[in-house]
Amino acid sequence: MNYNYILEEKQGNIYIIRLNKPEVRNALIMDMRLELLHALEKAELDDEIKCIILTGHDKAFSAGGDLSALKDLKPLEGRKRLQKSFPLLMKILEIEKPIIAAVNGAAAGAGFSLTLLCDLIIASEEAFFVQSFVNVGLIPDFAAIHFLPLLIGPHRARELMFLGERITAFEAERLGIVNRVVPGEILLQETIHIAEKLTRKSGISIGITKKIMNQHLHKDLKLLLELEAQGQDICFQTADFKEGVKAFFDKRDPNFIGK
Repeated sequence: MNYNYILEEKQGNIYIIRLNKPEVRNALIMDMRLELLHALEKAELDDEIKCIILTGHDKAFSAGGDLSALKDLKPLEGRKRLQKSFPLLMKILEIEKPIIAAVNGAAAGAGFSLTLLCDLIIASEEAFFVQSFVNVGLIPDFAAIHFLPLLIGPHRARELMFLGERITAFEAERLGIVNRVVPGEILLQETIHIAEKLTRKSGISIGITKKIMNQHLHKDLKLLLELEAQGQDICFQTADFKEGVKAFFDKRDPNFIGK
């Protein structure tokens, strides 16, 4: 399969995937999600690959969802759209190979949520994280409502989700979201160094540990994903969402009315 929205590269036992739509800061358009799923399925079957690195091409990791594709959704279309991403989310969790997110820039909205699905997160000093959904009248998706409270506690998670304010890579490290922060110019080098360490460990041990941990911690995840899809579908139909999208493209603060 030829990919249009991701770049792939093998370095020994390490498989590097770059999200590649820099003109919209690597927004997670549906075709990109499907390509990423295909790439992970391919990596899963390749016995040479022991570790996967997910990063962004150019200046951003991912700005999240593609708002231009969301603003005219009819009732139930939003739910179906989110359901199409469920296989990708579950594959990231279920593949018995470690996935490291190398966050090279903005990780916003679903881009932030995507990093939380990975096994380790290494961030550049220039990276920032923002649960930006509330700023356009939406709820967090890509399972962030599950993963963020689990990682940093419900009160901190509510603060990030309710306020929609960005945090630096260093703040994310302090909160326990990020494993470590490194200078941007050596982000990939340092991430590969960690990946190489993982490839020298027992892949069977790592894979089984990951699977047991995720099955134990996330046993109700599929229910949450369905609730998330239903809730987001409601938000897509509101005046607040339409105002949030318009304000985003107008580069101004939205005027929400609670309808």
